[in-house]
Amino acid sequence: MTTPRRLVDLSHAIHAGMTTYPGLPAPEIAPHLTREDSRRVYAAGTEFDISRITMVGNTGTYLDSPFHRYADGVDLAGLPLESLVDLPAVVVSVTDRAIDVEHLPGTELEGLAVLLHTGWDRHWRTEAYGVDAPYLTAAGARWLADRGAALVGIDSVNIDSTEGGERPAHSTLLAAGIPVVEHLTGLAGLPATGARFTAVPPPVAGFGTFPVRAYAALPE
Repeated sequence: MTTPRRLVDLSHAIHAGMTTYPGLPAPEIAPHLTREDSRRVYAAGTEFDISRITMVGNTGTYLDSPFHRYADGVDLAGLPLESLVDLPAVVVSVTDRAIDVEHLPGTELEGLAVLLHTGWDRHWRTEAYGVDAPYLTAAGARWLADRGAALVGIDSVNIDSTEGGERPAHSTLLAAGIPVVEHLTGLAGLPATGARFTAVPPPVAGFGTFPVRAYAALPE
């Protein structure tokens, strides 16, 4: 018998013209074949909408594969589904800006999705979202990698501090083969433990980052 589950959406919707990461271009969404034009192609009463979207991979709620940081890293197409689907999750709620070792679980995290809940998603699509945002420290990233985390997510603009050009959290986690999901939302609706997390991008070869529909499954 299947156990009833409640699904919690943890993704931001993608809208034309929206800013995800300050300085990156916004997505452009336009029709390729309108419903009106399709009526000339298909039988009477049959119509379709076919649209196109132009965007960078870092749009909306997205996942970074190792290829995003390393030329020889695994790309989106190479990520095993087992590393992305139905992962037991631990939610770490933090109010400090710098998420360091002291904030993180001291236990083994083998096979777990570690989701960093900062509440910064409240600033989504405002100028405040990219200013003084919470981030994971280099020591914190090393802590998670050493304890076997399967995936790390955050509801902030970047898992790293954007001050300066170094990105130690990306570098450490992706070097260890740990996917990173940024711009999550709704983590306040999850318990500290007990949720199952999923975030799957399309298998695009030679590509490092792409939007996902991230969600959690909770037992009823």
